[in-house]
Amino acid sequence: MATRKIKSAKGVRRLRTKRSIRRRIRGTADRPRLTVFRSNRNLYAQLVDDVSGRTLASASTLDKGHEADSPVHAGLVVGERLAERATECGISQVIFDRNGYRYHGRVRSLAEGARKGGLNF
Repeated sequence: MATRKIKSAKGVRRLRTKRSIRRRIRGTADRPRLTVFRSNRNLYAQLVDDVSGRTLASASTLDKGHEADSPVHAGLVVGERLAERATECGISQVIFDRNGYRYHGRVRSLAEGARKGGLNF
């Protein structure tokens, strides 16, 4: 993980939480890690095989044809789209990595969309 300067206490706390989570969970080819990244404008999700270091599937709000009326609805759409791509790859079981973010709002709706699309975690 790249080291970078974080100025806010909130950013430092999120990185500390992220590191403690990543110590405990590892994604495999059979059960990859569903990781979430949330920027101010967009939401990104990907399935990662930590053993080989490969991204198996990904989805974001930057994908073509993405339409959502609110950020929370955008999370639901991204989760469903990721689940659809995961089933095309033959993946149904994942490990959810909220990446230090609270399980609330966009992150929660992404998880609900992935469950609705057929992923189990």
